Amino acid sequence: MRLPPAIIGSTEEVLREVLRFTAPADSTLSRYFRDHPRLGARERGVVAEAIYGMLRNKSVYTNFAETGAGPMMRRMALLGLADAVGVDSLGGLSEEELVWLQRVMEIDRANLPLALRTNMPGWLLERLLSQYGEAAALDIIEALNRPAPLDLRVNSIKTTRDEAMAALTLAGLSPVPTSFAPLGVRLLKKPSLQNMPLFKEGAIEVQDEGSQLLAQIVGAKRGEMVVDFCAGAGGKTLALGGAMRNTGRLYAFDVSEKRLAKFKPRMARSGLSNVHPVLIAHENDAKVKRLAGKIDRVLVDSPCSGLGTLRRNPDVKWRQTAEGVAELNVKQISILNAAARLVKPGGRLVYATCSLLAEENEAIVDQFIASQQDFTLVKMSAVLAEQKIPLEMDDYLKLLPNQHQTDGFFAAVLERKKIPVLASPKDQEILTEEEPSPEQS
Repeated sequence: MRLPPAIIGSTEEVLREVLRFTAPADSTLSRYFRDHPRLGARERGVVAEAIYGMLRNKSVYTNFAETGAGPMMRRMALLGLADAVGVDSLGGLSEEELVWLQRVMEIDRANLPLALRTNMPGWLLERLLSQYGEAAALDIIEALNRPAPLDLRVNSIKTTRDEAMAALTLAGLSPVPTSFAPLGVRLLKKPSLQNMPLFKEGAIEVQDEGSQLLAQIVGAKRGEMVVDFCAGAGGKTLALGGAMRNTGRLYAFDVSEKRLAKFKPRMARSGLSNVHPVLIAHENDAKVKRLAGKIDRVLVDSPCSGLGTLRRNPDVKWRQTAEGVAELNVKQISILNAAARLVKPGGRLVYATCSLLAEENEAIVDQFIASQQDFTLVKMSAVLAEQKIPLEMDDYLKLLPNQHQTDGFFAAVLERKKIPVLASPKDQEILTEEEPSPEQS
């Protein structure tokens, strides 16, 4: 069935806006669809698929588009649509456009130069090749350039994974349990969840399996005091609240009032009452300082480049820059140092990012440990064993889309040393008097 010719114009229009990179692609698409309600569900799906395909393949599309005729933006839109639904499904093509599209669609992209084949900006390709080596880097890049499945986390306060999977199966979906996260469910189809009873009742939440594992390694327990230092959209906060079985106190800090406002309906749906959203001005806010030394577990899901999420957010690789990453490094160590003050002796601090770059990950942890003598690294192998997560890691959690079928994530667990209990001077005298001499012992 052919798509109406107007679909090309719609794709071209929204593509022009997306390529300005003034906002995330998903929010630009959402706004465009709200402003154009006449687009049906199928048309919206096709436009979105074409846009995301273009963002994944921007280098190749730009190269191919230079060989055609007509406006450049229309040629880019045509390439995205042809990849999404096939040339034969497009209506309103001129004879010249049809011949050109058929020709470029036959090109074997595996034979293109490396810079085109990887569809990565030069600075990022160079970093990945240097850090991982060519073979591993190309494998990672190939996985990053594929669309991600839809992962859900089951809210254990409301149901079990088996019950949720049974309900999803009845809804005509084909859910499978995730490999590592005990409450994770993976869907290969992407239904409209907002209309499903499971979602409305708060029994399921959208959350990548890697993100679920980050929340799990925090090890939050019943009755503890826990802080999600950069709560954002609140996915990990909800997972932590569930792990605590709705007991204790869980603070969700964030500097964005808008993000916290969006989180509140999710929190209400979840049934959790132990979560306390807190708006802070910055990492050294007085609201943070008041909790110094009192918290059992602190999660710092730090602001980062987001380059581990390219399967879902392919525009990030074109919006991010090497200079931007360097600026983030300053913020990352500052936030980690501020969050560390909250941790009580014997408590744990988890530093995490959705980045693949060592300068946002190991380098930040090394810098922190060098300056914070009372914190030690807990080997990730020990943490995974504690949490019964069937993954093999050494010092850090390093999730990769090509190996673990998750977004790219990094995490380190740091523990504050326990303060030794010192005897009072009077007790010390008694102990000294009673201590046997070497001859007596």
